[in-house]
Amino acid sequence: MLALRLARGAHPLVQLRRLLVAAASAGTGFLLLCTLGYAMGHPDASAGSLLRLAWCLIPLAATVYFAVSVARSDPGTKPRPGLSAVGLGPARLTLISAISTAIACTLGSMLALLFFLHLRGDLSGLPFDGAARQLLAADRPLPLAAALTLLTFVPLAASGASAVALRPKAVRPGKSAAETGQDPAPAPTGLPWGVALLAAGLAVETYASHARGGDGLPMPGGLGGSPSGVLAGWALTALGLALAGPGLTYQCGRALQAVRPGAVRLLAGRVLQEEARRIGRPLGVVCAVFSGAYAANVLYRAEPDPGPLSTLGAALVVGCTVATLATAAIEARQERRHTTAALLRLGAPATMLRSAAALRAGALLAVFGPLTWAVAELSAIPLAQR
Repeated sequence: MLALRLARGAHPLVQLRRLLVAAASAGTGFLLLCTLGYAMGHPDASAGSLLRLAWCLIPLAATVYFAVSVARSDPGTKPRPGLSAVGLGPARLTLISAISTAIACTLGSMLALLFFLHLRGDLSGLPFDGAARQLLAADRPLPLAAALTLLTFVPLAASGASAVALRPKAVRPGKSAAETGQDPAPAPTGLPWGVALLAAGLAVETYASHARGGDGLPMPGGLGGSPSGVLAGWALTALGLALAGPGLTYQCGRALQAVRPGAVRLLAGRVLQEEARRIGRPLGVVCAVFSGAYAANVLYRAEPDPGPLSTLGAALVVGCTVATLATAAIEARQERRHTTAALLRLGAPATMLRSAAALRAGALLAVFGPLTWAVAELSAIPLAQR
């Protein structure tokens, strides 16, 4: 009940983010139900059904990633002074955040079930009633237990991931960074590992694309197959970009402060260093998604229309990753609002703050834009030669 009251009294922007989580959950749930419909209509093609279910893991992961970012940015579940006295300590707030995430995802799953039943013709009285009878095996009875089991994937995964990401972290005793004279914003340590995984992923893609005799893994919607090694290489590439994102963002901030920086460059660089971990990883994931989309366009350029389900899956992945990046940017802006207010009270002009924000955006675009293009081209070259 407390989670429901907090959700009802939240800011409209927070409500909008929760509705977007519900929409993403609805899309992923609908893809899972369509996999069930394909299995019902093709009882002899168990391998194809399992493959379609495996492809659903990509939009499922993107939806869970977005749900975790929304839960992390929710101001109603962050520890504040005085809440522990009324029994709302960090552990209880983490539980409330997980419950709120589960409620939003469950709402989306129920909407997916209603839309699925409507397209099958089990529910009538609305437009497009029974428009996909053949695709969703409307001539066979729907196994309700299997459908509900599939629909629990997103709420359980999203709430569990939110609870793990927001769990209270133990504070080690010792001197603070200011007392020891060190930077409050140490450099992320994942850049070397990210570069190594990125290089390994590109090497695996190149080797697998020239391999002979391997059957491809076809995508849903009639698209042709690609070797499993290519997909594994892209996964390594995506993981490498995600790990390297915070380090690259931190180095962008350091570069802005190089060679006698002024007030604007100094402010922009310090903010990028402080926010490197928060926005760097979503930036790396967005680069991975767009580079993968470019490589897939090169590979399947001559293929027929991908179909509505493949289009829905691609839209979910792109939309969730971009929304995650936007949520991280909003969260970072909320975290530095006190610093911004203090600068304005000290007489800093608003134009300086806007110039620093534009400089940060330009620096990130100058680094991550060419990186995305380079990774996309390197991934597409061996695929285009197949």
